[in-house]
Amino acid sequence: METNWNIDAMHSEIGFKVRHMMISNVHGKFAAFHAIAKTHGEDFSSAKFDFSAAINSIDTGADDRDAHLKSDDFFNAEKYPDMVFKSIGIEKKDDHNFIINGELTIRDVTKPIALNAEFAGIVQDPYGQTKAGLSVNGKIKRSEYGLLWSAVTEAGKIVVSDDIQLNCEMQFVKEA
Repeated sequence: METNWNIDAMHSEIGFKVRHMMISNVHGKFAAFHAIAKTHGEDFSSAKFDFSAAINSIDTGADDRDAHLKSDDFFNAEKYPDMVFKSIGIEKKDDHNFIINGELTIRDVTKPIALNAEFAGIVQDPYGQTKAGLSVNGKIKRSEYGLLWSAVTEAGKIVVSDDIQLNCEMQFVKEA
């Protein structure tokens, strides 16, 4: 029996971090996103995931930086308003850990990606809703998706790393 799960946006965070000046990490997140999971019963080890995030909802805590990230130097939110992920399969490592294989599309560039997922389990909340929790992380090279802006400081340090760490905490609600 197929079961549908919708992301609980209030209890989820879609985040990332990137090295700045090669000495510290800058963290950011997407405030507007949508995700669904389809499972067989309550078994997430074979789930299918569809996810999208609105580029205009990017938030790094600095308005000028967010505007730059939305510009054509990076995401070009006007032309490519969404980042999209679709899973194509899951590799089960053990009862709580698996790899979600899928395709990530940014700026109309689609690339395969493997995401590490830790399944935290399923519980019933105080309101009678069945919820499932996942921690998902991975890494991409932004240049592979057309996010090519780069600069070098006078001291020869790269301003923004090509490697982006993805860190997502997701809580799903089982459809009634």
